[in-house]
Amino acid sequence: MKLQLRFLPFIFIAILALLFALWAGLLRLGWALPTFDHLATAHGPLMVCGFLGVLIPLERAVAIRQKWMFGVPLIAGAGWVTLFFAPSLGAVLLTLGSLGALAILGVMVEREPQIHTIVMALGALAWLVGNFLWMLGWPIFQVVFWWMAFLVLTIGGERLELSRVLRPTPNAIRLFSLLAAALLAGSILAIFELNLGSRLGGFALLGLALWFLRFDLARRNLRHLNPLTRYIATCLFGGFLWLGISGGLFLYLGALYAGPFYDAALHAVFVGFVIAMIFGHAPIIFPAILGAQVKFYPAFYVHLGLLHLSLALRLVGDLTLQMTLRQWGGLLNEIAILLFLGLTVFSIVKGSQSK
Repeated sequence: MKLQLRFLPFIFIAILALLFALWAGLLRLGWALPTFDHLATAHGPLMVCGFLGVLIPLERAVAIRQKWMFGVPLIAGAGWVTLFFAPSLGAVLLTLGSLGALAILGVMVEREPQIHTIVMALGALAWLVGNFLWMLGWPIFQVVFWWMAFLVLTIGGERLELSRVLRPTPNAIRLFSLLAAALLAGSILAIFELNLGSRLGGFALLGLALWFLRFDLARRNLRHLNPLTRYIATCLFGGFLWLGISGGLFLYLGALYAGPFYDAALHAVFVGFVIAMIFGHAPIIFPAILGAQVKFYPAFYVHLGLLHLSLALRLVGDLTLQMTLRQWGGLLNEIAILLFLGLTVFSIVKGSQSK
């Protein structure tokens, strides 16, 4: 299988945003590292709008193959770079990128008007609303619910599409739709009443986690004979558990502005759920974008296990106010992500050579 090198610059832009986000994350955890203006405050935008804001539209553009769509990840890439020297302009560009992502989803819904594409389109709409509020100067602790909805609904729509082979009942689909609507409603409510919005959003996250654990294809694939399929299912199943933990924290704690409890609730979903989903979907995404086979190695479980263990350590530190545990948990989170990147590149190269 031949590598499609023409898409590598897009991948590079996304990975570079991730590396800067990891650097900024360590600064926010209190590690003494070199820094420059606007880096530490850009941690969240770099992860959500830079890294994933480039990668997700790129995946859609490669699948649909309409030339204008490739401009969307380019705009998002220009946006996160601009954050470092002109934050206001960077926010404008990232908002335009999210508008382009919504336009891509509009094409998808027009082609296939199904519940899963509508859910993904609502996720893109949530990203646009969140970016617009952020551009206008709204605080991150309110904007973050929109970014959370963007990623949860995007992933949820994809999982709903794949789970159609299990033929979920109409009642199960209706329940999923209600929970997705509750997540958006919580994001809206958080603008006006943070406590109620947080609790409603937490209820929706917890409900979606239970839905995935019951109805997602990953549950059946945990015992699959193919080792790669089994690994993917393990990634997803663990991510669903972290999604439920995050939902439970928001439901119990309510309004959070900053501090260790805020860190725990946010990173349970953004690291535990989203990064675990990335670990699991990488063997699907990279072949689709680069035309490269990902060769499975049992060592994949090393970065997956480290991610879960380090996140548990981080949350224990957060919830018991032991900042040293929190710092080391966050550092090991990032080491797990770097191990994932290194092994994924290695497996792509080996997979391509074997073909």
